[in-house]
Amino acid sequence: MSILIKNVTKKYGEQKALDDVSIKVNKGEVVALLGPNGAGKSTMMKIITCYLPPNEGEVKVFGHDVLSESLKVRRVVGYLPENNPLYPDMYVREYLEFVAGIHKLGSRSKQRVKEMIDQTGLELEHHKKIGALSKGYRQRVGIAQALIHDPEVLILDEPTSGLDPNQLVEIRNLVREVGKHKTVLLSTHIMQEVEAVCDRVIIINRGKIVADAPTHELQLLNLTNRIIKAEFDQPANFEQIKEINGVVEVQRENETTVRIFVKSDEDLRAHVFKLAVEKNWVLLSMGYEDQTVEQVFRKLTFNT
Repeated sequence: MSILIKNVTKKYGEQKALDDVSIKVNKGEVVALLGPNGAGKSTMMKIITCYLPPNEGEVKVFGHDVLSESLKVRRVVGYLPENNPLYPDMYVREYLEFVAGIHKLGSRSKQRVKEMIDQTGLELEHHKKIGALSKGYRQRVGIAQALIHDPEVLILDEPTSGLDPNQLVEIRNLVREVGKHKTVLLSTHIMQEVEAVCDRVIIINRGKIVADAPTHELQLLNLTNRIIKAEFDQPANFEQIKEINGVVEVQRENETTVRIFVKSDEDLRAHVFKLAVEKNWVLLSMGYEDQTVEQVFRKLTFNT
């Protein structure tokens, strides 16, 4: 078990930033931590990385308790905070050597700095001052410093915030590559990033876990109404589909395509097909629409 969070509560005064939260993250998982602003994501990351103590509960990283064994936790964790605090007057290589010294890498320092420059794509920029870099390259430096001591767990708080589309792709590819060998927990507001990079999604709202599922299964959560999309060869009176038991609503997308909202555990596609045969409608295509991560996120966190 890489990360174990058990019944954790964190209060700021009377306000609960985290309320009896429990999470397990296995080695080798890339996990997205999603939630609205103020949901408790950064607080959770700060507790895991020993920057904040919990008021209640237990947090362990590779078996080490964050309160009683914080130095051991820090040795196995790499952390990129949301604001990426770098030294703008230091050169990239100089800064990474400085961080390697903090981690007491000794004779390994120069080799690890070279490996990080290569792995994070900083070869053409390592001779520059950090303050002269674009935000995308500063994020790379931040990831490099988080990885330089070869941690087992990587914690990334909004690693792609403010990046342009090309930089987004580059950082996502980097996270995906790192995730092949390490446990990665990242927070983000970019839903496409979750679908592209993450194995699992945890959604937190007002300090509580409201969803925890593999990314490919997330669209099955909170399915109050599923949607069947059906396309026919010509216009017809598709309102008759409402007569099927379990159909809530029928919306026309255009003259020949309808979206059928269903509230039933039964697969109603067979009933739609049977009705089409009876009415002599030629059915060109039909299938359930999957929810996106964003749709599930909004359902679970909007006005709750």
